[in-house]
Amino acid sequence: LKSHYFKMPIQELLDCLKSELTGNFEMVVVGLMMPAPVYDAYELKNAIKGAGTEEACLIDILASRSKAEIKEIIATYKKEHGKSLEDDVCGDTSGMFQRVLVSLLTAGRDESTKVDEAQAVQDAKDIYEAGEAHWGTDEVKFLTVLCVRNRNHLLRVFQEYQKISGRDIEDSIKREMSGCLEDAFLAIVKCMKNKPAFFAERLYKSMKGLGTTDSVLIRIMVARAEIDMLDIKAEFLKMYGKTLHSFIKGDASGDYRKILLELCGGEK
Repeated sequence: LKSHYFKMPIQELLDCLKSELTGNFEMVVVGLMMPAPVYDAYELKNAIKGAGTEEACLIDILASRSKAEIKEIIATYKKEHGKSLEDDVCGDTSGMFQRVLVSLLTAGRDESTKVDEAQAVQDAKDIYEAGEAHWGTDEVKFLTVLCVRNRNHLLRVFQEYQKISGRDIEDSIKREMSGCLEDAFLAIVKCMKNKPAFFAERLYKSMKGLGTTDSVLIRIMVARAEIDMLDIKAEFLKMYGKTLHSFIKGDASGDYRKILLELCGGEK
């Protein structure tokens, strides 16, 4: 069945499914019928079009995908939507937040595992001097380090930063920045430290309190189901003392709940 649908143009597939299904259940099924880069491109397009931009979607996807995944998303976006993703992002965002997204889109991050000790110390000093030790914040310094350096190097920078400032880098970002820019830098840091924990937190926040942010819940459950769901579940339990399965069970209903629980896997 899936192979039959994949031979159809994506819009025809979506129209076919949408005529048969409704609501959140439809959104999950539609997402599951798409290959990963097509789904990411589709989500980004929906986040950009229409009144207002869903910045959380842009951050969730662009801060967490690898260099190869970003390049594939860009190519797929162009093919599916006939436009440049970077142009659409630039047309819908502004200021330093836009610069961070464009930097992530250029997929310029070093993906080696090499740590340059002297550079790590210098990067930590540069970020400290650009933020905590500075009247006003020089966000460009944060961007230069957080969007370009490899993961192992950044983990070393975060350790050095703690030594120099006496604070965790996340606390400093919260103190120094606000709004979408704060969210973007925090997402980058959290994904570098522990990507499954980042997604576990996003899932928890999408369900706790009054109402559910279904767009976030669906996007993460669909996108990560076959990638790191087991790790996300383990982090969720460690962080919140309850299983992701039990949270979804208490939060959704009907076929929507059933399909989310299938994606989640067992209680453990």
